[in-house]
Amino acid sequence: MLDPSIRVQVLDSITDIPAAQWDTLAGPTAPPFVKHAWLAAMEESGSAQRETGWAPHHLTLWRGDTLVAASPAYRKYHSMGEYIYDYAWAQAAARMGVEYYPKLVIGAPLSPATAPRFLVAPGEHVRDARHALMEAAIESAREEGCSSLHVLYPTEEEADFLEQSGMARRMTLQFHWKNPGYSTYEDYLARFSSKRRHQLRRERGAAEEQGITLRTVSGAELGPEHARRAHAFYAATCERYAWGQVQLTPDFFARVFRAMPAAMQMVEAVRSTKVIAGAFNVASPERLYGRYWGCFEEHPFLHFHVCLYHSVEECIRAGRKVFEPGAGGEHKISRGFEPTAVHSAHLIFDQNLNRSVRDFLRRERAHLTPAVEEAERLAGLKPWPLAG
Repeated sequence: MLDPSIRVQVLDSITDIPAAQWDTLAGPTAPPFVKHAWLAAMEESGSAQRETGWAPHHLTLWRGDTLVAASPAYRKYHSMGEYIYDYAWAQAAARMGVEYYPKLVIGAPLSPATAPRFLVAPGEHVRDARHALMEAAIESAREEGCSSLHVLYPTEEEADFLEQSGMARRMTLQFHWKNPGYSTYEDYLARFSSKRRHQLRRERGAAEEQGITLRTVSGAELGPEHARRAHAFYAATCERYAWGQVQLTPDFFARVFRAMPAAMQMVEAVRSTKVIAGAFNVASPERLYGRYWGCFEEHPFLHFHVCLYHSVEECIRAGRKVFEPGAGGEHKISRGFEPTAVHSAHLIFDQNLNRSVRDFLRRERAHLTPAVEEAERLAGLKPWPLAG
């Protein structure tokens, strides 16, 4: 039972919450995407605001002036930037005469990475706090006229809790590179067949033949020019595709580079002293997260080198355990990135639509195991450590 002295408050800006209190809840090992500075950069830059379809709606529990639990949350007016695709659900809602938007989303904007979604202060009863946040989310969503509640990329343990609490659980796949204890890049290549090793060496070696060198810029080396370049690459990729939409502003990159330099990385590809391509990555001690890439010149295999091979070697050198290059990308399978389940949970308030979504999720999940087995077969990684 939650302490009766605790009050619930819904806040429309992350800056209404003291950064130190929020980050104490998140804990020192939390992924950067759940840190106060990241969310503040999203909101204060205009990237995650009502005008862009991300209206801040943070759920908080307080004991006096002390924050004891919280969930980052947003009223969403579209489904872009979530990467847990529910466009078909919105279409089904329209056919049923149900207004699907707005919906309430617990998660971080434009950040398809697993992270804690129910932040609880040390010493507090975790399950009671989660229940209180859930009740606050449902009540607030109904009051705001939202059609549904969605928790995106919770931890597996949180997903278990949400499923036990009655939400419909969804499992989808990402492809992550995992480090079982490599000492060198050659250790990584050794897990492939001879034919596949030759392919990977050829793709990576193309850069040298093209006169391209790669480097990683991080920490104190980063300056305003790197933030501008990160946005330019991001925007170039978004604008290349008809379905792409630029949602992050230049000010987001400027803010997050200033506020979180230790977690920021830029991979830059240089040809004739000119930076022609790059990738914006986010780092923690144990994980690297690939976020955005772009190029101003097209060269064979450049995308693979900038977004995958270079960072794999950097992870081995730094001793990082996992490299998450982002959503999608079946091309990653043949390059040693393993299928990894990610989670979400969903509660639709219209009962007819809720039944349809749950039926869809049951059928979708039945296809998950065969998909994982097929991905593992295509990857063809030899067990590690290698025999002999």
